[in-house]
Amino acid sequence: MKKLLPIIMLLVGSGAGVGAGIFLRPAPVEDAAAYEETEKSEEPTKDKESHSEKHDAEASSAAMEYVRLPNQFVVPLVQEDRISAMVVMALSIEVASGYSEEVFDKEPKLRDEFLRVLFDHASIGGFDGAFINNENLDVVRGNLREVAIGVMGADIANDVLIFEIARQDY
Repeated sequence: MKKLLPIIMLLVGSGAGVGAGIFLRPAPVEDAAAYEETEKSEEPTKDKESHSEKHDAEASSAAMEYVRLPNQFVVPLVQEDRISAMVVMALSIEVASGYSEEVFDKEPKLRDEFLRVLFDHASIGGFDGAFINNENLDVVRGNLREVAIGVMGADIANDVLIFEIARQDY
């Protein structure tokens, strides 16, 4: 009976998690065009300057693509001459529309430069403690953005997004 209890608890917990996920998921959007029209009709028409700024921001974001780099980045964390943890990150680059192929052409250079930034961040203790707080991630993201702009050019690369980040302690 004592051996069965952990298995039963695991099944009950998993079932409760799946049930909560199904119960709490948002309603699917049936028609994106209808949703956008509803959003537009709810906008106030008095503030035309704000509307034009919003339209410009939407137009500039529409002119961007997000290119996810195919492999994750693995950064070892070293303490006392041994690996104490590993940080794994998945990154994406925001580029001007039509330049996704150029990202893949320059991927080896981008990976090398990104790893250099991530290793430097790890060596100063950036992945220690509460490494996923906004200040810490903004520092990493800013350094990665500078590297991406340096490799791709300011007219192509706009930003670097962190899709996934995980730390495994040993």
